[in-house]
Amino acid sequence: MPSLVTVDVTTAAACEAAVCPLRTGRVCTCVVTKSSATGCGQVHDSGISLCPVTSAPLTAPVPDLVTRTVEIPDPGALLSLLPDDAPLAWVRRGEGLVGWGEAARFEASGATRFADAERWWNTISQTAVVRDEVDLPGSGPVAFGSFTFDDAGTSSLILPETVVGHRHGRWWVTTVSVTGNLPPWPMLPRTTPARRPGLVTFADGALSGPAWEHVVAQAVERINAGELDKVVLARDLVAESPRSIDPRWPLNRLSDRYSRCWTFSVDGILGATPELLVRRERGLVTSRVLAGTIRRTHDDIHDLALAASLARSSKDLEEHEFAVRSVADSLAPFCSSMNVPETPFVLHLSNVMHLATDLAGVATGEVSSLTLTEALHPSAAVGGTPTDKAQALIREIEGLDRGRYAAPVGWIDSNGDGEWGIALRCAQIDPGDSARMRLYAGCGIVAGSDPGAELAESTAKLVPMRDALAR
Repeated sequence: MPSLVTVDVTTAAACEAAVCPLRTGRVCTCVVTKSSATGCGQVHDSGISLCPVTSAPLTAPVPDLVTRTVEIPDPGALLSLLPDDAPLAWVRRGEGLVGWGEAARFEASGATRFADAERWWNTISQTAVVRDEVDLPGSGPVAFGSFTFDDAGTSSLILPETVVGHRHGRWWVTTVSVTGNLPPWPMLPRTTPARRPGLVTFADGALSGPAWEHVVAQAVERINAGELDKVVLARDLVAESPRSIDPRWPLNRLSDRYSRCWTFSVDGILGATPELLVRRERGLVTSRVLAGTIRRTHDDIHDLALAASLARSSKDLEEHEFAVRSVADSLAPFCSSMNVPETPFVLHLSNVMHLATDLAGVATGEVSSLTLTEALHPSAAVGGTPTDKAQALIREIEGLDRGRYAAPVGWIDSNGDGEWGIALRCAQIDPGDSARMRLYAGCGIVAGSDPGAELAESTAKLVPMRDALAR
């Protein structure tokens, strides 16, 4: 039988304090009577509110979190609300989430980084006192996350002090207190306009163009020898400015020019990804797979012909099939039913066209968006096929520390709903020098790949970030 305690609540802090003594590792239920409008905010007809307690011992300190979400009038473009210091963003076609400040942060590394982060988030969200007047995916407490491609490096989840959301014509703001008191009524800060960067210069990163072509040729040889079916190889460029780069400048340009992509900024990595790794929304699971690319000419008639050739390209269709199969196989254990289209469509972006497939499924149980993300990463679209052999070849010949490039980036709310993209068309701000950024692009290599064509494709994929940094 669960332990029970009854207290008279006069503040939200008292509600949280009633929970704290029961954090002993056993299953507990805290029954709280409410006698003040500043209590936990979860009022039922009986006047009784349930405050959940974790069923396992806490492994790290957890702040006394109280969150308040209220609906607000249209505050203007979401990205215009961001400060220049550590902005958090996930925006597409004007909708999404932006945030700033840090109420709590979790960092992890190694093979268990996803599970460790989810365990921390469950503890945070289940023990928080939540007042949510909006009740939409993305309202209430939300964490922004960015994970590393492989086990090395540091992944992070960040709970902002303030989050502003926009969805289907509704706007809201969530504020977070770590003192156990109800946050004050939210006030959006005044922000300064994004600063133009200075004259940005670009230089080769880990490898020059010809050297990277040689690496691609090596990969093709290994594929033709039967060692694996596909491998995704990345390259990088280093961008330098005479002064600190205001991250809002490239974010705004990316959002304007690539409105069909998800513009993101989390913990120093920013970009506009066309690839949604997974979305979980009240039991519905969706994923957009991209593989197979051709550069646009901006001549409409010619581009239509190129799109038709892309849709018929055996090399690109083979690459795309590997990617779709890997995502479908990874999602299948978590879905009671799935819809996987037989043929891809051509997604037209400003600078390139991709073969794309949208998968959908119905989630079984209470599986969260972060659990699905872990199951999907790395897909064949960013790693290769078979996964273990592709990963080994990447480590052997790529010669690049990917960091958080081609890895999950996005958000999760307290219900487990969320959206996670793959960090593509992106750049990582140098943590030691804010005037320096590293840009990334990658290409899927299969038996029919030509090194020169792959270099041209990677150059096209670097264009969005290069242009976003231009004056």
